[in-house]
Amino acid sequence: MPLRPATSGILFGLAAYSMWGVFPLFFRQLAHVSPAAILCNRAVWGCLFVTILLSLGRQWGKVLVAFRTPRHLARLALAALLVGSNWLIFLWAVANQQVVASSLGYFLTPLVNVFLGLVVLRERLNRLEWWAVGLALLAVVNEVVSLGRLPWLSLCLAGTFGCYGLVRKQVPVDAVSGLWLETLAMLPICAIYAVWAERAGHAVFSGHDQRTWLLLIVAGIITALPLMAFAAATRRLNLASVGM
Repeated sequence: MPLRPATSGILFGLAAYSMWGVFPLFFRQLAHVSPAAILCNRAVWGCLFVTILLSLGRQWGKVLVAFRTPRHLARLALAALLVGSNWLIFLWAVANQQVVASSLGYFLTPLVNVFLGLVVLRERLNRLEWWAVGLALLAVVNEVVSLGRLPWLSLCLAGTFGCYGLVRKQVPVDAVSGLWLETLAMLPICAIYAVWAERAGHAVFSGHDQRTWLLLIVAGIITALPLMAFAAATRRLNLASVGM
């Protein structure tokens, strides 16, 4: 029996956030690689991984349909810029032992999702959802009081990912095709940075030991999986529910 869209959306959302929850543990293993180099590898290997999925599923027709709609391509390029910025800030935070600040940023993200859903998409919350928002807000206030400040890093992470969710919600392109187009949009910027870094003597795609290579390839795969699950969730749920 097929699941209802709302139920499958919740499952996709839980899968995405569960995978993201263990990211700091994984990316600490790449602390010896610069955040920008990791970002480039995540984009390249993620794009290759999604290319394989599209080929296996024979879904290139959906990609061609998206290519014929410039408005969708522009929004996916904006989504790529937002999520790429989010990745870079997160990787910098992990490399510089700012995991608590980054976690607070992602804990703020649901509130940003709810705000954008209410203001931009004109969504409505029921009484239980308002209670959930209130509890989340109290929890955030408690964390900020414990830290003694609201780090700029947390605000940047919440803002970029919240806006990414909004943009992705507004693009009627399936999760796999959309992610392929997003990662494809990142590749020219990654290529420019890689050329500059190589000339400056910093390895981006070369000079890594075998273990680092394996971790970078896995980084691309585990980057793609939760993003596909998140996109699938946003297509089935309103933005406020995704935040919950």
